Amino acid sequence: MLFDMDGTLVDSEKLWDVALHELAAEYGGTLTGPARRAMIGTAMAASMRILHDDLGQPERDPQVSAEWINARILELFRTGLRWRPGALTLLRAVRAAGIPTALVTSSGRPLVEVALDTLGRDSFDAVVCGDEVDSAKPHPEPYLTAARLLDVPIGRCVAIEDSPTGVASALAAGAAVLAVPAEVPVPPTDGVHQVESLTSADLELLAALLGEPPG
Repeated sequence: MLFDMDGTLVDSEKLWDVALHELAAEYGGTLTGPARRAMIGTAMAASMRILHDDLGQPERDPQVSAEWINARILELFRTGLRWRPGALTLLRAVRAAGIPTALVTSSGRPLVEVALDTLGRDSFDAVVCGDEVDSAKPHPEPYLTAARLLDVPIGRCVAIEDSPTGVASALAAGAAVLAVPAEVPVPPTDGVHQVESLTSADLELLAALLGEPPG
């Protein structure tokens, strides 16, 4: 099992909203809705370029902005991280069944370390962070890396994602994909099963996505 983090397991996109809007205000501007939605699921450097372009300040250094965001989001994660509906129940069921499990996120390792205080460090056999791969989502590398670390063929893995960027990454890698849209819609796509909430996902559904008989 391969789980995305932001918007999939935890309701963290609202915390990113706070930090991003604060930074836009710090720069004397206002982040627009379309630009904010375009950031969801992308790596930090790409998100900062979107922010700068949206503010009409493309000359700004993405690294400086990323450091500001990372510091603020660390504060927010320590106090305001909440599970998405059904996520904790599904994760516990997967672990109880002994299924190899990885966290595959575009967030950087320092932030993920804080999130793991909520998610549980023993919830995952492997963790792949956005700053630990050469190519971030939508490139397939994050999911291919996770499957390799689990020593499970990618074609025998189910990836759970909330964003079009993450879905594209998982599909390109060759995983079965379960989409649970959170902040932005995921267009209907061949090979992608959608649910409104993880409250309707269970081990039987995951097995079905891999073409396995129930039970």
